[in-house]
Amino acid sequence: MTDIKQSDNFSNVITAENLSKIFKDFWNRPKSKAVNKITFNVKSGETIGLLGPNGSGKSTTVKMILGLLYPTSGDLNVFGEAPSNIKTKKLIGYLPEETYLYKYLTAWETLDFFGSLFKIPSKERKKRVRELLNMVGLSNSAGRCVGEFSKGMARRIGLAQTMINNPELIILDEPTSGLDPIGSKEMKELIKLFKKQGKTILICSHLLSDIEDMCDRVILLYGGKIRAEGSLNEILKEKSTQKITVPALSPEATKKLLEILRSRLSEEKIVIDNPRISLESFFLDVIKKANEEKAITSGAESGGKIPDFLYKKNNFSQQK
Repeated sequence: MTDIKQSDNFSNVITAENLSKIFKDFWNRPKSKAVNKITFNVKSGETIGLLGPNGSGKSTTVKMILGLLYPTSGDLNVFGEAPSNIKTKKLIGYLPEETYLYKYLTAWETLDFFGSLFKIPSKERKKRVRELLNMVGLSNSAGRCVGEFSKGMARRIGLAQTMINNPELIILDEPTSGLDPIGSKEMKELIKLFKKQGKTILICSHLLSDIEDMCDRVILLYGGKIRAEGSLNEILKEKSTQKITVPALSPEATKKLLEILRSRLSEEKIVIDNPRISLESFFLDVIKKANEEKAITSGAESGGKIPDFLYKKNNFSQQK
């Protein structure tokens, strides 16, 4: 008999070795090798991006980590235990690509229900619900049925539900899907704050810009195999070129700089242009000004601060 505690220090939260999953047809014949002998680990406190086109094995891998599918072969451990061990699930928060919620429950009732599944005491549960609704900007919509929510608002309540048990391992499938630029930025900022608290995060996304913004390391799958793996600095650095950014130069200084460059490089290799802000930055700046003017909206508002309970280690412990 051993205790599984969220406060335990696991160097590898997820460990997979020669992991495979083969789907079979009605006659038990191999039909599809969704995951083909992959080996990887996710260390405590890391934010990992799991990438790949549709059908590459991402969802199958995540389902095996969650214990929803059994591996055909190989070894897979989560917090040092088999994913099928129900007692480890109190340490995990999962946001699926599609937010499946009980549409007749209100936002408050939804979080209260999921909190009750973790047997969080009523007083603490109410406090968490209130703080999480504020965190995702849905305090004013607490009494609305989630079936009335837009996809973006459903993603927000889905994130709140993911965090109700203060998980140590957070698995997010397309976390910014359906969110407007404000919600997308807030989601990414929240993920970065969760990382600072030492939480381990696994993100599946087709939006590569999101992965660049949030992840330390990526694992790229194709055809059920790992085709590339490494830190973003390692795999994205373009060593054959350099970029220098300076304040706007006077025409005279630009002319002198060009003379120096042309003496050493061919003309077609020299590009001088003004940088521009991203469309996301422009959009957010416009909305910020509207908020400063006290413009009214009936949709989701900007999220509030992260609840205090998410800064603490969970005191759950379970017996195997």
